[in-house]
Amino acid sequence: MSLITSISGVRGIFGESLTPDIIIRYTEAFVAYNRIKKAGKLKFVIGRDGRITGKVIANLVSSTLISLGCDVEAIGVCPTPTVSLAVEKSDADGGISITASHNPIEWNGLKFFNENGLFLDADETKIFLEMLKNKSPKYVSWDKLANYRIDQSWIDKHIELSLNLKYVNVESIRKKKFKIVLDCINAAGGAIIPELLKKLNCDIIEMNCDMSGVFTRIPEPLPENLTEVMQKVKEEGADLGIVVDPDVDRLVLITEKGEPFGEEYTIASVINFILSKESESGKNNLNVVVNLSTTRAVDDIAKKFNASVYRVPVGEINVAKEIIRRKSIVGGEGSGGVILPELHYARDALVGIVLVLQMLSEFDGTISDLKSELPEYFINKDKIDIKGIEPDKVLKEIHSKYLTERTDTQDGLKIDFSDYWVHLRKSNTEPIIRIIAEAKSQIIAKNLVEEFKKEIYNFTSSLHR
Repeated sequence: MSLITSISGVRGIFGESLTPDIIIRYTEAFVAYNRIKKAGKLKFVIGRDGRITGKVIANLVSSTLISLGCDVEAIGVCPTPTVSLAVEKSDADGGISITASHNPIEWNGLKFFNENGLFLDADETKIFLEMLKNKSPKYVSWDKLANYRIDQSWIDKHIELSLNLKYVNVESIRKKKFKIVLDCINAAGGAIIPELLKKLNCDIIEMNCDMSGVFTRIPEPLPENLTEVMQKVKEEGADLGIVVDPDVDRLVLITEKGEPFGEEYTIASVINFILSKESESGKNNLNVVVNLSTTRAVDDIAKKFNASVYRVPVGEINVAKEIIRRKSIVGGEGSGGVILPELHYARDALVGIVLVLQMLSEFDGTISDLKSELPEYFINKDKIDIKGIEPDKVLKEIHSKYLTERTDTQDGLKIDFSDYWVHLRKSNTEPIIRIIAEAKSQIIAKNLVEEFKKEIYNFTSSLHR
């Protein structure tokens, strides 16, 4: 298995592609990259998502940083957005979150933040990766080793800041005494979400909240991996279920019926809530930013409030940068990632949780009822192997057939038809093209995916003849 490097950092299987020497090299390169921007002593925040291999990697990263003369503020097992927050709100020059996000237990990785608490963008990543060629890192002598400090206060600070959002009325949530089944996949969510919910007077049924790093299911929070929590919500008669991925940047909800709320509808419901609040206050020229693969429900919601929607390539940093550029009030990604600029420019499940509970506290009905008031769409996803064929050649061929439709080539090829859309994205790590389709029915969405798989297959087969 190869090492995966992207604007989301670096990740791999620990002991195979992600080895101690790789971890040290990337840490050295990150320091070298930051020394281009700033002379003098550097300081970095590090945190980890609770995986079994996290402590080993944290020790490697910390020791490397200290040996390079950089101060370390270690904030322990915590969400990736907590690391982002700690960097932004402190005097740190950057940060490293030790996580492999939703990948399986054997994986781990490093996510890198700049001094503003943002992931490195494509240009920054390119310069950073150039630093990997540096074979002479500047280690310091024994008497110039930098400082190591443990600061576990950021969990409490993150909770406090989330509860103090202008859209949130803590007392109105507390009065509802929501009964919630919570699944944190035994990772970083267990360090923070139970405490958040306790402060909101919720009755919590915990599943996988022990932070052991032992995943009891496939960690990606897709419906097929959440059968136990869905059943638990029904058994307990809970108001809803809350599920996060290992590093707590994605929020997935389960309805009181034990059914998926839909990760696309996490961001759709939050956008609807924020736009309604801003419209009530009389604000105009409201902007929303999402990625190209996020549900069209966002566009329908924005139209209702005369707001503008801007779409960018998939990737948190792409959304964050556009939010800043457009002065957007809210944004995110359809994978359950909510970004609220009022707090910071990171996908943050804590922010999503308090906003969802606030909207439920104001809504006269269940979470299923709430979803039924949103525009209804269905997404289907698949992929096709194009081994031996240049993906750009495939995308160009498909594009040539749909020139009369509205297309977008920022990130692969997205074709916007009147009643549905299809997004074709090449993988940077595998010889595949991902196919995502959305329509007003699941059958149409599935048929669209199959149709485009057939088109790609026919084209690639002709090239092999």
